[in-house]
Amino acid sequence: MKYIDEYRKKDLILSVSEKLKTISKKEIVLMEVCGGHTMAIQRFGLPSLLPSNIRLVSGPGCPVCVSSQHFIDTAMAYSKIPGVIVTTYGDLIRVPGSATSLEKERANGSDIRIVYSVLESLEIAKSNPDKSIIFLGIGFETTAPLTAAAIVKAKQEKITNFSVLSAHKVMPPVMKALVAEGVKIDGFIAPGHVSAITGTAIYNDLATVCGLGVVISGFEPVDMMQAVLMLAIQIEAGSPKVEIQYQRVVQAEGNLKAQQLLSDVFELRDDQWRGLGTIALSGLRIRNEYSEFDAEKQFTVNVPESTEPKGCICGQILRGLKTPVDCGLFGKKCTPTDPVGACMVSGEGTCATYYKYRS
Repeated sequence: MKYIDEYRKKDLILSVSEKLKTISKKEIVLMEVCGGHTMAIQRFGLPSLLPSNIRLVSGPGCPVCVSSQHFIDTAMAYSKIPGVIVTTYGDLIRVPGSATSLEKERANGSDIRIVYSVLESLEIAKSNPDKSIIFLGIGFETTAPLTAAAIVKAKQEKITNFSVLSAHKVMPPVMKALVAEGVKIDGFIAPGHVSAITGTAIYNDLATVCGLGVVISGFEPVDMMQAVLMLAIQIEAGSPKVEIQYQRVVQAEGNLKAQQLLSDVFELRDDQWRGLGTIALSGLRIRNEYSEFDAEKQFTVNVPESTEPKGCICGQILRGLKTPVDCGLFGKKCTPTDPVGACMVSGEGTCATYYKYRS
């Protein structure tokens, strides 16, 4: 607790707040692209500590939220194949598909199991040699190395009844896509855990080409306030760059071993993002060398054209154009216990976070 308390000191938070009010004069919009940051901002009431000229908006930082409707529908199609066990992280099971959800399909008899690690899926495969296990791989550069490690382990141990349906994504292309679309963004608060894997180089183009500052932040209120201050200083000086606030965890070079593992197992591909469409070279596909573990190559299913829930503005929320309170469904028809859209499902989803801390 002493470690955490160090980054929750009231006097330090307020001193940063006062410094911001002195330094920052321009109208500034900063986007966080991490669900953990979205939770921290709302949980600690950070917007109330900022000067009125600085506005924080939430971007596509929740892995469950950005997984496309087509991916969810495909997963449900796989779950209906006789002899298939689908394994998934917990939040994904409740995301509504076009017609149903994995949770409802499990109630209808499909064998869908929640796991806390992809390695659990390997153990399920070993324990059920007569079944085919399909793991739903979601997440950014933080979780993708774990999936890659599991695929390598499966190949080494000759586990032939294990495969992955990959919806893993990488962060920089979507950040650039939002800028290219014209979304009002003056700087990015970059995800700490992703950056611990990737290092800082992935953000260089945002500073040098797009002219936007990027600060990699931790998750405590002092971290977040310091990141905002660092960006405000950059913007006032007109000198965008990539900086690390989260120095106790993130190094400029990142985790080289994890980066190599990603490169060995995955390759970039165009991929669908919920509410944002297809973004070039933003997804991770399993390389041909590991094709026996690629569910898309091992199983053929017919997936009807996917449809988004009527009235849901999740896509606009993920792009920072709207907030959950702008949605007519928020807190009424759409709640954490009965979600209409993906942003209300995950604990890192913007809608779920706003609902939890709405008071």
